[in-house]
Amino acid sequence: QVEVVESGGGLAQPGGSLSLSCVASGTTRSFYGMGWYRQAPGKQRELVAEITRTGIPVYEDFVKGRFTISRNGAENMIYLQMDSLKPEDTAVYYCSVSTRPYGVDYWGQGTQVTVSS
Repeated sequence: QVEVVESGGGLAQPGGSLSLSCVASGTTRSFYGMGWYRQAPGKQRELVAEITRTGIPVYEDFVKGRFTISRNGAENMIYLQMDSLKPEDTAVYYCSVSTRPYGVDYWGQGTQVTVSS
């Protein structure tokens, strides 16, 4: 059993910042990669950013230059620093854990991010 827990969601004003954290724990300690997805009401869940176990980040175009994904090498923890937030960033953000190059094997419960004035 692998537990994935996100934290750090909340309310921010447009142009503001939030930082998210995710910890994966359980019987599996070695992962191919971890990442962040988000889902707004009525929309499909979409990839935001991913980072491999070797520290290679991949960003979707709509967050490039604004969001930064990082990984803590001491444990299975990733972060998402979100700057220059826009109202369209409002969504539930989910942490993902993959044991292979493609596909998501484990999900967190999600954390709400709301960007509004």
